[in-house]
Amino acid sequence: MSSEKIILGIDPGTTIMGFGLIKIVDKKMELIQLNELSLKKYDDHYVKLKIIFERTIHLIETYHPDEIAIEAPFFGKNVQSMLKLGRAQGVAMAAGLSREIPITEYSPKKIKMAITGNGNASKEQVAKMLQSLLKLKTLPKNLDSTDGLAAAVCHFYNSGNVSVGKSYTGWGAFVKQNGDRVKK
Repeated sequence: MSSEKIILGIDPGTTIMGFGLIKIVDKKMELIQLNELSLKKYDDHYVKLKIIFERTIHLIETYHPDEIAIEAPFFGKNVQSMLKLGRAQGVAMAAGLSREIPITEYSPKKIKMAITGNGNASKEQVAKMLQSLLKLKTLPKNLDSTDGLAAAVCHFYNSGNVSVGKSYTGWGAFVKQNGDRVKK
């Protein structure tokens, strides 16, 4: 009997909201969609929040995710930016909650750690690892969508759906055990 689950990952933002959807079939990930919602052309913050809510509802009604993973706002120096980011996250969460979908929040560090093994990895490193994991042909120009996808993949890894399998003591051990996966 095969088990199937869809996870929507969201990287909230008031300029760009990134999102990615993955389907889990028998503990294997498949990419459904990777995209972003650009909000740059809107000046009114409340209009942006309305659009974030509507787009999240649209994604839910189109793909019927079983769970939502969302990146938590990071703590920065600019309080106004944090407030706006928190509102964007709250609106996306409210959309999911209005459809009774379980939501899990992950810190940016936890997401990076789950994807790359390094909590201080760059956006580019996370995107490259996702490209490899999900066999993406190309990466988007803006990496907000891969950040959303990373939240979904992090959730998959953290929900006990995947068996750990091999463990490695370092890059040397990884290369030795995975020679076929290493590009020369």
